[in-house]
Amino acid sequence: MKKPTKAFDDVAASFETDVPHRILIVDDSRLQRRILSSSVKRWGFDVYEAASGEEALEICQTVAPDLVLSDWMMPGMNGLEFCDAFRKKTTDRYGYFILLTSKSEKNEVAMGLEAGADDFLTKPVDSHELRARIAAGERILLMQRELTEKNRLITDTLDELQRLYDSLDSDLLEAKKLQQSLIRERHKSFETGDVTLMLRSSGHVGGDLVGFFPAGEGHLGLYALDVSGHGISSALMTARLAGYLSASAPDQNVALARGADGTYSFLPPEQVIETLNNLVLDEMETEHYFTLLLADVSLETGHVRMAQAGHPHPAVQRADGRIEQDGPGGFPVGLISGIEFTQFETQLYPGDRLLLLSDGVTECPAEDGKMLEEEGLATFMASLADIKGPAFFEAMMWHLSEFAGGKPFPDDVSGILFEYRGPP
Repeated sequence: MKKPTKAFDDVAASFETDVPHRILIVDDSRLQRRILSSSVKRWGFDVYEAASGEEALEICQTVAPDLVLSDWMMPGMNGLEFCDAFRKKTTDRYGYFILLTSKSEKNEVAMGLEAGADDFLTKPVDSHELRARIAAGERILLMQRELTEKNRLITDTLDELQRLYDSLDSDLLEAKKLQQSLIRERHKSFETGDVTLMLRSSGHVGGDLVGFFPAGEGHLGLYALDVSGHGISSALMTARLAGYLSASAPDQNVALARGADGTYSFLPPEQVIETLNNLVLDEMETEHYFTLLLADVSLETGHVRMAQAGHPHPAVQRADGRIEQDGPGGFPVGLISGIEFTQFETQLYPGDRLLLLSDGVTECPAEDGKMLEEEGLATFMASLADIKGPAFFEAMMWHLSEFAGGKPFPDDVSGILFEYRGPP
């Protein structure tokens, strides 16, 4: 066995270069190996020689040749068998394989290609043709290694992006838990009625928020808001707005006024929305705005006074099944300063219920692109007239999903259901 002309350390170091420079010549004829080796060395290549396929495989254990020149007909392992074994070796770098043969029939050439050969040279080998075939192999190897390097960079980049995505996804899941925790109670019963909340984001987090808070003796405050946009910035906005309408910290609730006796009362809803509009424009450095419907419900009488800022109209379903949807509309909060908002009222009677929904319901598209709108909502409510409490929202969401053809909702969906029983 002819030993490599360079030390193993030098070969290992040169393995990192992209320029093909190692050629392995395999031929049982010593004279043929010397003829080929003499030509190839003049062209600047490092040459390794083997007298058989078995010897060549041993060399390949320590040296990864860039190009292989192998005779087809050899005793023991022939050129085809060596080529097949060479291809089965696991390596990060491709080796260009040229078979030297006197065979020229098409079926024999096909056998060589199936075994993994890249090119053929007919013996006796012409020096000029050999140089041209080696040059072609060099070009292919350089392109292949450039492609391999680019693929490696792409793989590394994708792996890094996946790690970042996993980290972001984990953070968003935690953010979702925190946002959902803003709604401390999803259902609560009072002596004269029940209130139920529903909040479902189209993504991990969203810009919708619903809630209720005690608003003085015999009064209950309800709010439903929808911040523009989606995602983290909208969710952060809802978290800040939740503090302005807090149920646990009435002194921070902009909808409540504390009297001299220490009790709280609900300020006029239109005044509260004006206050929020000024806070957003004057104190919050944000391009977000939001729609809002704020309601003051008298638990004793069923009287409701409301103010609307671009939010969908409230829906009242009477005990006899009639459905009323009306309101002044108004501008969203945080768009224009100095806007006045209008208060409007409704009266609930025993058996009536009040429904506040975000536009994620009425603007939900069907498969043909047509939106549900208020008429579709009225149909839903009529079909769910006998379903109460949390089950109402579960059934409504099932109907809405069926309307959307089972596709994910493109917008956040939220709502408040207040069912009035009346005084005992």
